[in-house]
Amino acid sequence: MMADFDAIYEEQELSEENLEEAHVQMVPDPIVIRGAGNMTVFGLSNRFNVQFPAGLVSRVAPEEFKATVLRINAVLKKTLPVNVKWLFCGCVCCCCTLGCSLWPTQHTLNKLLEWENSHLYHKLGLHWRLSKQQCDSNSMMEYVLLIEFIPKTPIYRPD
Repeated sequence: MMADFDAIYEEQELSEENLEEAHVQMVPDPIVIRGAGNMTVFGLSNRFNVQFPAGLVSRVAPEEFKATVLRINAVLKKTLPVNVKWLFCGCVCCCCTLGCSLWPTQHTLNKLLEWENSHLYHKLGLHWRLSKQQCDSNSMMEYVLLIEFIPKTPIYRPD
């Protein structure tokens, strides 16, 4: 009797696996927006490129994309000179700042991206975030903007 029970259990397990596989969605790779200006000591560029990426065609208006990048660039323009002064002061006083001079800029950018995501991009199935990645040309790290695609969740409808 136990063998029959195991056989039924295996069939249910297989059908559950098939159900999960049926809901797997292919999500495109994130779009990477690299810095287009001078890079700071900690890998954050002083501006990002406003050129509209081809991967966003029919997902977001080019004007909305450009407006978001311009707001990010405005934050960088306003905060990076202050951070360089803090970095210089930290180097003179205690030999290093351990990246603390960059924290206010990161925090401000993350807050801006959070606002942009909640007011526009999440509704369009996109998510912006600031991410640290290795440079293509060398082993240094740089901050980039990642635009990730949010998979659509299937709506469960019981029969």
